[in-house]
Amino acid sequence: MSLIAVTGSTGALGGRVARRLAARGLEQRLIVRDVARVPELPGAEVAVAAGYHDHAGMVAALRGARTVFLVSGRESATRVDEHRTAVDAAVEAGVERIVYTSFLGAAEDVTFTLGRHHALTEQHIRASGLAFTFLRNTMYLDFVPFFASKDGVIAGPGGDGKVAYVAREDVADVAAAVLADPAAHDGATYDVTGDERLSLAEAAVVLTEVTGREVSYVEETEEEAYASRASYGAPGLRGRGLGDLVPGDRGGRARRRQRRRRAGRGASAAAAAGVPGDRPRQLGAPAGVGRAVADGFGPHRVGGPARAGAAPAGRSAPSRR
Repeated sequence: MSLIAVTGSTGALGGRVARRLAARGLEQRLIVRDVARVPELPGAEVAVAAGYHDHAGMVAALRGARTVFLVSGRESATRVDEHRTAVDAAVEAGVERIVYTSFLGAAEDVTFTLGRHHALTEQHIRASGLAFTFLRNTMYLDFVPFFASKDGVIAGPGGDGKVAYVAREDVADVAAAVLADPAAHDGATYDVTGDERLSLAEAAVVLTEVTGREVSYVEETEEEAYASRASYGAPGLRGRGLGDLVPGDRGGRARRRQRRRRAGRGASAAAAAGVPGDRPRQLGAPAGVGRAVADGFGPHRVGGPARAGAAPAGRSAPSRR
């Protein structure tokens, strides 16, 4: 079996994927910035690079790998450039293919700022000449409890827009199945979503049912939404990206690809990758949200910036994609 390089293995998604690959007995190399945080997995190699911006470090870390699982980096003004550097390093290292975690509906003209970033990264991967698989994940189900303030209010300009949130457990299952037989998925673009689309008002109802605490949805105008998030002190790009997510869905552009299935091309990504489709990961199922709500509601409104404000005790605030 060929060597798989896994980025983001110290994070929530990459770590889940690495554990699944280890359970399958697949040969993998964990690319990390901090060796102190590397998960202990049987048979896994470890290589260090300062980050995606570290071209030389990434080339050295990736050399010898045939497939790279490239987890998209955190939001920043240089994010796309960092992604491009990582892709270029993969080419120079002799990698054959990249499996990239993108975002649902990624396009140059999508309303969601970070969706445009993913589209630019996809374009660069296509132009590199490497084989590729794009996993276009929707917003994580795990983040939904953080939408509510400590007072149990979800505020945002969501209107009747709906999102098919997906659990990171499911995303990791799909990614691991693809990585186990990557050539079979070369050239594929999968929309990885949950099975049920929910509006913010409906999400509030489910959170109330699951947690026993009253959660309500308060509609904001787009202007009110930006104003209410100004106090977070997020950098302009991150604030813009998180602030325009819900309006983008409300306008319908982000909904074009949100279907009641997990993949494009007329088939389920879960089915295409060999993942069982009957697992209870919809919002409201304890498997999907139990751990996320265990410590109570987070401090974030919908679109609240990653790392802004204090997260519930013992947990860090989430980053979306």
